[in-house]
Amino acid sequence: MSLTIGFDLDMTLIDSRPGIHACYLALAERTGTYIDADLAVTRLGPPLAEELVNWFPAERIPAMADLYREMYPSIAVAATPAMAGAREAIEAVRAAGGRTMVVTAKYEPNAKLHLAHLGLEPDVVVGDLWAEQKAEALREYGASVYVGDHVGDVRGARAAGALPVAVATGPCDAEELRAAGADVVLDDLTAFPAWLAGYREAPGAAERA
Repeated sequence: MSLTIGFDLDMTLIDSRPGIHACYLALAERTGTYIDADLAVTRLGPPLAEELVNWFPAERIPAMADLYREMYPSIAVAATPAMAGAREAIEAVRAAGGRTMVVTAKYEPNAKLHLAHLGLEPDVVVGDLWAEQKAEALREYGASVYVGDHVGDVRGARAAGALPVAVATGPCDAEELRAAGADVVLDDLTAFPAWLAGYREAPGAAERA
């Protein structure tokens, strides 16, 4: 079986804070509802509805989520850069003969827009999955490693039987990620290619691939 490695998107492969911040401000202006965009971007990771419920009544959440997603491509995509080391991480997996997948809670069409805009080309993209739900896609494609920045990503990896590799570039610090069960915590993705090389050379690598 070939090596398959999954990656989270927001704050793992892309720094989505500027784009999401701008989109929340636009949503607030459009609806006349106060949204603290500075606060919202400090807790990225969970599904959109879990943030919107802080600003809108429950019965309005579906409509507000639809409006946000409609506005998102024209506001957020161009404003969002890749995280340091993102391209190199994907290329390292490819150079090792493996395949990459992105598994994210983000609305899948918008996730694909981000990746296309930045020229990041994973083999598989699956959206609309959060925390333990991510295990569905990771198992389906046989991912042996899942890389993310949130404790929810760690839980998803463990639920799939994949090695949880965390990067401390999102809302959860290294201590939180380790406490959640991350087996590996990297400062950021720039450290990933060297880690991958060591992982592939370690005893039992052939069986893990």
